[in-house]
Amino acid sequence: MAETLFRDRGYVAVSIADISGALHMSPANVFKHFRSKVALVDAIAGRHLDHATERFAAFEQDLPPKEQLLRFVLRLLEGHLQDIQKNPYIFEMVLSTIEAKLEAGNRYRARIEQKLGEIIRQGIVEGRYHCCDPESAARTVADVLTCVLHPILIARDDKETLVHRAEDIVGFVDAALQNNSC
Repeated sequence: MAETLFRDRGYVAVSIADISGALHMSPANVFKHFRSKVALVDAIAGRHLDHATERFAAFEQDLPPKEQLLRFVLRLLEGHLQDIQKNPYIFEMVLSTIEAKLEAGNRYRARIEQKLGEIIRQGIVEGRYHCCDPESAARTVADVLTCVLHPILIARDDKETLVHRAEDIVGFVDAALQNNSC
């Protein structure tokens, strides 16, 4: 019910009293399960972000690492752009988890870093990348990709600009990983 109300009216416009009223129960019953509105938003955003990670769960392992990086980034970018357009209020909740550093946002970031680490490790095995610490490299690559993946930063640009920027960044990252020495 909370997610439905948040989707219809937005996070800021909905109170715990609104949610409990729609459920025909007291606010105390809602608080029994979620200690605050923020905890409720974290749970809803967590479900949404867990679903978003399915966008990159299955991936073609036989592609060269650079192509895997690019496809991964473009899938995430496309998903974020769709969320901005189709689910602006859910997107608002996701933003609040990122800004407040809630568990859902942290978990999503960790999954992105994990996937980047997998791609980097595969590149090392193939002899394309030269990197002593793939986990550290994955964190750095995630930071670099923020300008094409962070919801606040992509909301203001058009898709074509963002795709071109993503391609440039992936090319830069690929070159850096090839030339990184221990």
